[in-house]
Amino acid sequence: MKWSRTLPAVPSSVTVVKDAAGRYFASFAVDTDPAVDAARMPDSDQSVGIDLGLAHFAVLSDGTKIGSPRFLRRAEKKLKRAQRELSRKQKGSKNREKARLKVARAHAQVADARSEFHHQLSAQLIRENQAVAVEDLAVNGLARTRLAKSVHDAGWAQFVGMLEYKAHRYGRTFVKVGRFEPTSQVCSTCGHPDGPKPLDVREWTCTACGTVHDRDHNAALNVKQAAGLAVAACGAQVRPEPVPAQRTEAGSHGSPPDACAA
Repeated sequence: MKWSRTLPAVPSSVTVVKDAAGRYFASFAVDTDPAVDAARMPDSDQSVGIDLGLAHFAVLSDGTKIGSPRFLRRAEKKLKRAQRELSRKQKGSKNREKARLKVARAHAQVADARSEFHHQLSAQLIRENQAVAVEDLAVNGLARTRLAKSVHDAGWAQFVGMLEYKAHRYGRTFVKVGRFEPTSQVCSTCGHPDGPKPLDVREWTCTACGTVHDRDHNAALNVKQAAGLAVAACGAQVRPEPVPAQRTEAGSHGSPPDACAA
Protein backbone atom coordinates (compact mmCIF):
# COMPACT_ATOMS: atom_id res chain seq x y z
CA MET A 1 0.00 0.00 0.00
CA LYS A 2 1.20 3.51 -0.87
CA TRP A 3 0.00 6.24 1.50
CA SER A 4 -0.67 9.78 0.31
CA ARG A 5 -0.47 10.89 3.96
CA THR A 6 -0.13 9.17 7.31
CA LEU A 7 -3.17 8.45 9.45
CA PRO A 8 -3.57 10.75 12.50
CA ALA A 9 -3.79 7.70 14.81
CA VAL A 10 -3.71 3.93 14.77
CA PRO A 11 -7.02 2.78 13.20
CA SER A 12 -9.41 0.91 15.46
CA SER A 13 -11.06 -0.81 12.49
CA VAL A 14 -11.06 -0.96 8.73
CA THR A 15 -13.92 -1.80 6.38
CA VAL A 16 -13.22 -2.97 2.83
CA VAL A 17 -16.04 -2.79 0.28
CA LYS A 18 -16.40 -3.51 -3.41
CA ASP A 19 -18.77 -1.26 -5.36
CA ALA A 20 -20.92 -2.04 -8.40
CA ALA A 21 -18.15 -0.87 -10.72
CA GLY A 22 -15.75 -3.50 -9.33
CA ARG A 23 -13.67 -0.98 -7.35
CA TYR A 24 -12.38 -1.64 -3.84
CA PHE A 25 -12.39 0.94 -1.05
CA ALA A 26 -10.95 0.79 2.46
CA SER A 27 -12.48 2.97 5.19
CA PHE A 28 -10.40 3.48 8.36
CA ALA A 29 -11.94 4.42 11.72
CA VAL A 30 -9.57 6.58 13.80
CA ASP A 31 -9.91 8.77 16.90
CA THR A 32 -9.00 12.43 16.35
CA ASP A 33 -9.13 15.62 18.40
CA PRO A 34 -11.76 18.01 16.88
CA ALA A 35 -9.97 21.01 18.42
CA VAL A 36 -6.88 20.24 16.34
CA ASP A 37 -8.92 20.27 13.12
CA ALA A 38 -10.59 23.57 14.07
CA ALA A 39 -7.22 25.14 14.93
CA ARG A 40 -5.91 24.37 11.43
CA MET A 41 -8.47 26.77 9.93
CA PRO A 42 -8.16 30.41 11.05
CA ASP A 43 -11.30 32.36 12.02
CA SER A 44 -12.99 34.50 9.38
CA ASP A 45 -15.06 37.67 9.71
CA GLN A 46 -17.19 36.73 6.68
CA SER A 47 -20.57 35.02 6.45
CA VAL A 48 -22.51 33.89 3.40
CA GLY A 49 -26.02 32.96 2.33
CA ILE A 50 -26.40 30.39 -0.45
CA ASP A 51 -29.28 30.01 -2.89
CA LEU A 52 -29.14 26.64 -4.68
CA GLY A 53 -30.70 26.28 -8.11
CA LEU A 54 -30.58 24.66 -11.53
CA ALA A 55 -29.73 27.56 -13.86
CA HIS A 56 -26.75 28.17 -11.54
CA PHE A 57 -25.72 25.53 -9.04
CA ALA A 58 -25.33 28.20 -6.36
CA VAL A 59 -25.65 31.98 -6.07
CA LEU A 60 -23.95 33.55 -3.05
CA SER A 61 -25.08 36.59 -1.09
CA ASP A 62 -22.00 38.50 -2.29
CA GLY A 63 -23.27 38.16 -5.88
CA THR A 64 -20.99 35.29 -6.96
CA LYS A 65 -22.68 32.87 -9.35
CA ILE A 66 -21.38 29.30 -9.58
CA GLY A 67 -22.33 27.48 -12.76
CA SER A 68 -23.98 24.09 -12.76
CA PRO A 69 -21.54 21.45 -14.15
CA ARG A 70 -24.39 19.07 -15.18
CA PHE A 71 -22.18 16.01 -15.09
CA LEU A 72 -25.01 13.58 -15.88
CA ARG A 73 -26.30 15.62 -18.82
CA ARG A 74 -22.81 15.80 -20.33
CA ALA A 75 -22.34 12.03 -20.03
CA GLU A 76 -25.80 11.02 -21.29
CA LYS A 77 -24.68 9.94 -24.78
CA LYS A 78 -21.92 7.73 -23.39
CA LEU A 79 -24.28 6.22 -20.80
CA LYS A 80 -27.01 5.49 -23.36
CA ARG A 81 -24.53 3.84 -25.70
CA ALA A 82 -23.18 1.62 -22.91
CA GLN A 83 -26.72 0.76 -21.81
CA ARG A 84 -27.71 -0.26 -25.35
CA GLU A 85 -24.66 -2.53 -25.60
CA LEU A 86 -25.63 -4.14 -22.29
CA SER A 87 -29.21 -4.79 -23.45
CA ARG A 88 -27.92 -6.72 -26.49
CA LYS A 89 -25.84 -9.17 -24.47
CA GLN A 90 -27.14 -12.61 -23.53
CA LYS A 91 -28.16 -12.91 -19.89
CA GLY A 92 -25.69 -14.89 -17.80
CA SER A 93 -22.85 -14.54 -20.33
CA LYS A 94 -19.37 -13.20 -19.59
CA ASN A 95 -19.84 -10.51 -22.23
CA ARG A 96 -22.95 -9.27 -20.41
CA GLU A 97 -20.97 -9.00 -17.17
CA LYS A 98 -18.29 -7.00 -19.00
CA ALA A 99 -20.96 -4.71 -20.43
CA ARG A 100 -22.56 -4.33 -17.01
CA LEU A 101 -19.23 -3.25 -15.52
CA LYS A 102 -18.82 -0.74 -18.34
CA VAL A 103 -22.19 0.83 -17.50
CA ALA A 104 -21.40 0.85 -13.77
CA ARG A 105 -18.01 2.49 -14.34
CA ALA A 106 -19.58 5.18 -16.53
CA HIS A 107 -22.05 6.01 -13.76
CA ALA A 108 -19.26 5.91 -11.19
CA GLN A 109 -17.27 8.48 -13.19
CA VAL A 110 -20.25 10.84 -13.14
CA ALA A 111 -20.76 10.35 -9.39
CA ASP A 112 -17.04 10.85 -8.68
CA ALA A 113 -16.89 14.07 -10.73
CA ARG A 114 -19.98 15.44 -8.95
CA SER A 115 -18.58 14.51 -5.53
CA GLU A 116 -15.24 16.17 -6.29
CA PHE A 117 -17.03 19.37 -7.35
CA HIS A 118 -19.08 19.35 -4.14
CA HIS A 119 -16.01 18.72 -1.98
CA GLN A 120 -13.99 21.55 -3.51
CA LEU A 121 -16.82 24.10 -3.35
CA SER A 122 -17.92 23.19 0.19
CA ALA A 123 -14.32 23.32 1.46
CA GLN A 124 -13.84 26.76 -0.12
CA LEU A 125 -17.04 28.15 1.44
CA ILE A 126 -16.21 26.77 4.89
CA ARG A 127 -12.63 28.06 4.68
CA GLU A 128 -13.66 31.60 3.66
CA ASN A 129 -16.69 32.08 5.93
CA GLN A 130 -17.27 31.83 9.68
CA ALA A 131 -21.02 31.32 9.17
CA VAL A 132 -22.77 29.60 6.27
CA ALA A 133 -26.53 29.60 5.68
CA VAL A 134 -28.46 27.59 3.10
CA GLU A 135 -32.13 26.98 2.44
CA ASP A 136 -33.54 23.61 3.56
CA LEU A 137 -34.77 22.42 0.16
CA ALA A 138 -37.52 19.82 -0.29
CA VAL A 139 -35.34 17.65 -2.51
CA ASN A 140 -37.60 14.57 -2.33
CA GLY A 141 -40.58 16.60 -3.53
CA LEU A 142 -38.65 18.22 -6.39
CA ALA A 143 -37.34 14.78 -7.43
CA ARG A 144 -40.91 13.77 -8.26
CA THR A 145 -41.44 16.61 -10.74
CA ARG A 146 -40.44 17.05 -14.39
CA LEU A 147 -37.17 18.52 -13.08
CA ALA A 148 -36.23 15.20 -11.44
CA LYS A 149 -33.22 14.43 -13.64
CA SER A 150 -31.76 17.91 -13.20
CA VAL A 151 -32.35 17.80 -9.43
CA HIS A 152 -30.57 14.45 -9.10
CA ASP A 153 -27.76 15.71 -11.34
CA ALA A 154 -27.22 18.76 -9.10
CA GLY A 155 -26.90 16.62 -5.96
CA TRP A 156 -28.01 19.35 -3.54
CA ALA A 157 -28.48 16.99 -0.59
CA GLN A 158 -24.92 15.66 -0.88
CA PHE A 159 -23.51 19.19 -1.11
CA VAL A 160 -25.47 20.46 1.91
CA GLY A 161 -24.37 17.39 3.87
CA MET A 162 -20.73 18.21 3.11
CA LEU A 163 -21.20 21.81 4.21
CA GLU A 164 -22.76 20.65 7.46
CA TYR A 165 -20.14 18.12 8.52
CA LYS A 166 -17.23 20.38 7.50
CA ALA A 167 -18.74 23.25 9.50
CA HIS A 168 -18.86 20.99 12.57
CA ARG A 169 -15.34 19.75 11.98
CA TYR A 170 -13.76 23.19 11.66
CA GLY A 171 -15.81 25.10 14.23
CA ARG A 172 -17.96 27.08 11.80
CA THR A 173 -21.61 28.04 12.17
CA PHE A 174 -23.99 26.24 9.82
CA VAL A 175 -27.67 27.18 9.58
CA LYS A 176 -30.50 25.77 7.51
CA VAL A 177 -33.24 28.30 6.75
CA GLY A 178 -36.77 26.88 6.73
CA ARG A 179 -38.00 25.82 3.30
CA PHE A 180 -41.19 27.86 3.73
CA GLU A 181 -39.25 31.11 4.20
CA PRO A 182 -40.29 33.33 1.21
CA THR A 183 -36.72 34.09 0.15
CA SER A 184 -37.67 34.66 -3.50
CA GLN A 185 -40.72 36.81 -2.73
CA VAL A 186 -39.34 39.43 -0.32
CA CYS A 187 -37.23 42.47 -1.19
CA SER A 188 -33.86 42.10 0.51
CA THR A 189 -33.46 45.90 0.60
CA CYS A 190 -36.67 47.06 2.29
CA GLY A 191 -38.31 43.78 3.35
CA HIS A 192 -41.48 44.35 1.32
CA PRO A 193 -43.28 41.07 0.42
CA ASP A 194 -43.76 41.24 -3.35
CA GLY A 195 -45.54 37.91 -3.76
CA PRO A 196 -44.75 34.67 -5.60
CA LYS A 197 -43.28 34.75 -9.10
CA PRO A 198 -43.06 32.10 -11.84
CA LEU A 199 -39.67 30.50 -12.46
CA ASP A 200 -39.17 32.29 -15.78
CA VAL A 201 -39.02 35.65 -13.96
CA ARG A 202 -35.29 36.05 -13.28
CA GLU A 203 -35.34 39.80 -12.50
CA TRP A 204 -37.99 41.89 -10.79
CA THR A 205 -38.47 45.39 -9.40
CA CYS A 206 -39.67 45.97 -5.85
CA THR A 207 -42.99 47.85 -5.93
CA ALA A 208 -42.19 49.53 -2.60
CA CYS A 209 -38.62 50.85 -2.97
CA GLY A 210 -37.98 50.41 -6.71
CA THR A 211 -34.87 48.23 -6.28
CA VAL A 212 -34.19 45.97 -9.26
CA HIS A 213 -33.36 42.45 -8.07
CA ASP A 214 -31.68 39.44 -9.61
CA ARG A 215 -34.01 36.70 -8.39
CA ASP A 216 -31.31 34.29 -7.15
CA HIS A 217 -29.03 36.95 -5.63
CA ASN A 218 -31.99 38.44 -3.77
CA ALA A 219 -32.88 34.98 -2.44
CA ALA A 220 -29.29 34.43 -1.25
CA LEU A 221 -29.35 37.77 0.58
CA ASN A 222 -32.63 36.81 2.24
CA VAL A 223 -31.20 33.42 3.25
CA LYS A 224 -28.30 35.20 4.92
CA GLN A 225 -30.59 37.70 6.65
CA ALA A 226 -33.04 35.03 7.80
CA ALA A 227 -30.16 32.96 9.20
CA GLY A 228 -28.67 35.99 10.96
CA LEU A 229 -31.12 35.70 13.86
CA ALA A 230 -30.36 32.00 14.26
CA VAL A 231 -26.62 32.65 14.16
CA ALA A 232 -26.93 35.36 16.81
CA ALA A 233 -29.06 33.12 19.02
CA CYS A 234 -26.69 30.17 18.77
CA GLY A 235 -23.47 32.15 19.01
CA ALA A 236 -21.05 32.97 16.23
CA GLN A 237 -18.62 30.21 17.16
CA VAL A 238 -19.57 26.54 17.13
CA ARG A 239 -17.71 24.17 19.40
CA PRO A 240 -16.16 21.49 17.18
CA GLU A 241 -17.49 17.99 17.74
CA PRO A 242 -16.41 14.49 16.67
CA VAL A 243 -17.52 14.09 13.06
CA PRO A 244 -18.75 10.70 11.78
CA ALA A 245 -18.02 9.63 8.21
CA GLN A 246 -20.59 10.43 5.53
CA ARG A 247 -23.06 7.80 4.42
CA THR A 248 -21.25 7.49 1.11
CA GLU A 249 -18.08 6.29 2.86
CA ALA A 250 -17.49 2.61 3.50
CA GLY A 251 -18.93 1.25 6.73
CA SER A 252 -20.74 4.50 7.56
CA HIS A 253 -24.32 4.67 8.84
CA GLY A 254 -24.46 8.01 10.63
CA SER A 255 -24.86 11.67 9.73
CA PRO A 256 -23.58 14.76 11.55
CA PRO A 257 -25.93 16.54 13.98
CA ASP A 258 -27.35 19.99 13.31
CA ALA A 259 -25.22 22.95 14.30
CA CYS A 260 -28.15 24.71 15.88
CA ALA A 261 -31.41 23.26 17.10
CA ALA A 262 -34.52 25.09 15.99
